Amino acid sequence: MTVVVLVAAAPGLRGHVTRWMVEVQAGVFVGVLSLRIRDRLWDLLQDRIGDGQAVMIEPAHNEQGWSMRTAGRDRWSPADFDGLTLVARARW
Repeated sequence: MTVVVLVAAAPGLRGHVTRWMVEVQAGVFVGVLSLRIRDRLWDLLQDRIGDGQAVMIEPAHNEQGWSMRTAGRDRWSPADFDGLTLVARARW
């Protein structure tokens, strides 16, 4: 299962995501996507996110069973710590 969270994204971008995923709450999308669709959706999100933020959590073959991608003006980013993905906050 893949989870996408959009913050301050254009309504048109949210419309593109709903082609493949279900919006369970405002800005939170879930669905089961193939690797090809997931990568193309991520490319679309990166191109059109503008001033918003996007996070994609997807299945992965690691100890946690998932990986995370972030895009946009985000102070939070994934950081690898001995094979585990933690969330790091950027210092201003």
